[in-house]
Amino acid sequence: QVQLVESGGDLVQAGRSLRLSCEVLGPVGDVYDMAWYRQAPGKQRELVAKITEGGIPEFGDSVKGRFTCYRDDYKNAIYLQMYNLKPEDTGTYLCNAYVRQEFTFSSYPYWGQGTQVTVRA
Repeated sequence: QVQLVESGGDLVQAGRSLRLSCEVLGPVGDVYDMAWYRQAPGKQRELVAKITEGGIPEFGDSVKGRFTCYRDDYKNAIYLQMYNLKPEDTGTYLCNAYVRQEFTFSSYPYWGQGTQVTVRA
């Protein structure tokens, strides 16, 4: 089965940096658009960043200028580099990817379990 495995979450002080990683594991044929979302208690799930199959990134308004996102297609991985973290960046960061499994024809969205980022003031 295809799985998305995130890592890199931590407890950090405001102003610090952190890098999150997400790898797509299993019988992968192709990986298309990938994205990072975050879920904070009492808030709606929010798109943080997404990156197309061609490597073009887009960012949510709240993180523009502070976060970067890139992918490594050899590793079927997406990375989120976060700079100048703020307390409002606190949340569970979830990886999402559209994946076509080997020997199939259709792609489907998959989600990771999430990695926790906590930013202290």
